[in-house]
Amino acid sequence: MKKSKLVVLAAVLLSITWTASAQDNGSNTQSMAVSFGLKGGANLSTINGGIESPESRVSFHAGVLAEFPIAEIFSIQAEALYSGQGAEFEYEGSDGDKAELQLDYINVPVLAKFYLFKGFSLEAGPQFSFLLNDEIDSNPNSNTGDAPTPFRKDLKTFEFGVAGGLTFQTDLGLFATARYIQGVSDIADNMNVQNAVFQIGMGYKF
Repeated sequence: MKKSKLVVLAAVLLSITWTASAQDNGSNTQSMAVSFGLKGGANLSTINGGIESPESRVSFHAGVLAEFPIAEIFSIQAEALYSGQGAEFEYEGSDGDKAELQLDYINVPVLAKFYLFKGFSLEAGPQFSFLLNDEIDSNPNSNTGDAPTPFRKDLKTFEFGVAGGLTFQTDLGLFATARYIQGVSDIADNMNVQNAVFQIGMGYKF
């Protein structure tokens, strides 16, 4: 159900951006000037390993970006984003009760962007993540139930990952983006556990 909602949201965002693009009359290449922007959207996150059969946590990301053109079809984009990550899992011995592992990061992806045609780019590169907050929420749908993460002392404050995705941008600066991030380093000492996040969002560059 969560994945289907994100697919619908992605389709809506792409439709909005495509409609705006239809009104543009720009060239097939991007400007060589440095551009800055704002972006935000939805996260569908989980963790690989460590917890048996985790389910996805739905959260959000938001932040700023800067794009540095190197050539007409190639640029480097750096971002600084707040990102809510983690996973849901079932209590051991419970009758279907769920809790949410909430891991909140500042993510700094540094991406190589390749423009395939007007407004459409593929991007990939490393991501550096810094842990802001962690907790277990036994009642994710309310403001109660928050508790310290049981393995807090083992959590790493830094994580390394890789990111890849695509962006469709109009000449007006509005863009829609989809991205997948896979953690490479473990999120905690002595645990083979990595973050995995799918993001969709919108933004504006100026």
